[in-house]
Amino acid sequence: MDAARKDASPVCHVVAMPYPGRGHINPMMNLCKLLAARSPEHILVSFVITEEWLGFIGSEPKPDNIRFSTVPNVIPSESGRGKDFPGFLEAVNTKMEAPFVELLDRLEPPVTAIAADTYLVWATGVGNRRNIPVVSLWTMSATVFSIFHHFELLERNRHFPVEVSERGDEIVDYIPGASAIRLSDLPTIFYGDGRRVLHRALEAVSLASKAQYLLFSSVHEFEARVIDNLKEKFPFSVYAVGPTIPYFELQKNASVGLNELNYLQWLDCQPTSSVLYISLGSFLSVSNAQMDEIANGVRDSGVRFLWVSRCDTARFKDGCGDMGLVVPWCDQLKVLCHPSIGGFWTHCGWNSTLEALFAGVPLLTFPIFWDQVPNSKQIVEDWKAGWRVRKDLGAGNFVPRGEISELLKRFMDEKCKEGNEVRQAVKQLQKTCQRAIAKGGSSERNLDAFIRDISEAHGNL
Repeated sequence: MDAARKDASPVCHVVAMPYPGRGHINPMMNLCKLLAARSPEHILVSFVITEEWLGFIGSEPKPDNIRFSTVPNVIPSESGRGKDFPGFLEAVNTKMEAPFVELLDRLEPPVTAIAADTYLVWATGVGNRRNIPVVSLWTMSATVFSIFHHFELLERNRHFPVEVSERGDEIVDYIPGASAIRLSDLPTIFYGDGRRVLHRALEAVSLASKAQYLLFSSVHEFEARVIDNLKEKFPFSVYAVGPTIPYFELQKNASVGLNELNYLQWLDCQPTSSVLYISLGSFLSVSNAQMDEIANGVRDSGVRFLWVSRCDTARFKDGCGDMGLVVPWCDQLKVLCHPSIGGFWTHCGWNSTLEALFAGVPLLTFPIFWDQVPNSKQIVEDWKAGWRVRKDLGAGNFVPRGEISELLKRFMDEKCKEGNEVRQAVKQLQKTCQRAIAKGGSSERNLDAFIRDISEAHGNL
């Protein structure tokens, strides 16, 4: 499908190209919806995805001034990308540029700006060769971006390469603006098998300096020192426009679909702050043995729970007793904002982290891979907004059911002093987030400034 429209009126035409993964497509779409809503008569967005992804999201509601355009399925299917992640990354970097360029040259009206995921390393070159401004959207934390950006400091301080099993407790305290972090809390692609794709992340962050704008999906106040430091480093505009989550659709989506009725009705019947929401991600997971221990620990704890599991739903229903509900899918933000939710067990993907902070829900962190590990560190140590389920990563760090059960009972106990400290901290973060997106808040101001920037650039083309 190639959507094209000729329009005589002056229009700012943004071509959005997300990295082909749910954790990247969602924040890019949410950014585009924010842009489209703030200037519906002036901004047109062509949202570029593969034909496979059109099948996944093509029927989801969107504003009239956002349209889908597709490129062929030149990369491995979404269903199999976890089996060979380095191969998937290689395909994204080598096979998507040509069909994107071909599409770009066909689109009407003329393109004003390209908004591309930072991990699409070829996007800045495409824009620069055509004299089209490129907006680089970083969909992880600004802290993780800064760690990659200052990689040479790790080398200079002999913190790369290292064996984390031997030196994981050593402290990195020299990333500008960032709080001190253990080597074992760095993104997992700095050690072990993860190193196979490290060069790709470093290349992506390096090429972001060739863009004309850099956008962070974070809230400025969450990572102010890091973001301010990066603003000083780059010669172009850097904006924090987050949280890039669908908070603006919560009221719009007040009506409930049939597939939502079951779990929302169940939540309505539970006491305030009594339910633990469990969602362990859509891409990466843990061993079957560990998952069984989690299920048994949840059951033994007696804590109410809502567990989202795309596969093995029946297995968890059988293993978790009758204190909870297991569903294959839910509207996560709507669930987190429900008054009965009192905690969130999460892998700490950045989008889920932002949704929890927006909703003011304490987190139990269970990171597996990539940026989930430093996100967990930020949640627990910097923001005091959660607890770790396990202290260290690694295959040997198996968490038994008894440990899980006791942790959940303490975490969800409203009489627990440490738990109440976390609840108070996350409520303050929620207020910070709400102020940022309110009229005159930092994210609202940054979004307006960015729209002015690309509109003025459009006028000068």
